[in-house]
Amino acid sequence: MGQIDHRTEVREFLSSRRARITPEQAGLPAYGSNRRVKGLRREEVAMLAGVSVDYYVRMERGNLSGASDSVLDALVGALQLDEAERDHLFTLARTAGSGRARRRRAPSTVRPAVQRVLDAISDAPAWVRNGRHDIVAMNRLGRALYAPVLADPRRPANTARFVYLDPAAREFFVDWETVSRDSASYLRLEAGRNPHDPDLVALVGELSTRSELFRQRWASHDVRLHRSGQKRLRHPVVGRLDLSFESMELPSEPGLVLNVYTASAGTPAADGLAMLASWAATQDEADLTEQPGASVEELRG
Repeated sequence: MGQIDHRTEVREFLSSRRARITPEQAGLPAYGSNRRVKGLRREEVAMLAGVSVDYYVRMERGNLSGASDSVLDALVGALQLDEAERDHLFTLARTAGSGRARRRRAPSTVRPAVQRVLDAISDAPAWVRNGRHDIVAMNRLGRALYAPVLADPRRPANTARFVYLDPAAREFFVDWETVSRDSASYLRLEAGRNPHDPDLVALVGELSTRSELFRQRWASHDVRLHRSGQKRLRHPVVGRLDLSFESMELPSEPGLVLNVYTASAGTPAADGLAMLASWAATQDEADLTEQPGASVEELRG
């Protein structure tokens, strides 16, 4: 996979959204039973969006340049897009109008002040990721929680690579099917935002080459937002952990997101996090014993 082509992204996204909506779902009469297309016809989408057929055909062929917000919102309604899909459509349109493509890499480091914020979160696993889902910084509990992910010596560790290519992921994530589907969806969002990131292109190429399931999920063009929810894990040391997560963009660090996992007080998951903290402390002590001249901070990297 040499590149993520913008026109192909637009074409396949719009056609896949059109294909999933039946005339009945769109409130249109379905004449006869021999429709040659799956879902809506292009002219039906154009009618629902209030644009000419020629204009919609031009857009579905990959040309969103010049499309106004009102036209895009009309498409959102016609294709019954959810919030993540709307954001993706608008991002694709902005990318189309941005002129010459730039090869911009997602951030892979954080400022020392951000690391200090992470380290100040002592009772919850926390880490910072970029749009490719590379883990670029963690606190001690984050490293302990994601020990199976960090077992791969490649750096930066990448959760999408772990999910699709490491057999341990199926044991670690209780809801592995959902996690794997979401992982491909998040990468699709990033491809819309930053289609010329060479590291993203390389990651998608690697996953597509090595995982048939990823190829299928990638081809679906599904997108999802990753803001909050539940994560159920089987940690190899402390066992089952049912945690809540919050994902927050860092305004001072464009392209980076802070993730924090928590558990309600008095729950088995809270007890599990306490056990995890104790285990993490013993790991730090063991590392210092092996390298008596090193500090915990020096061992972090």
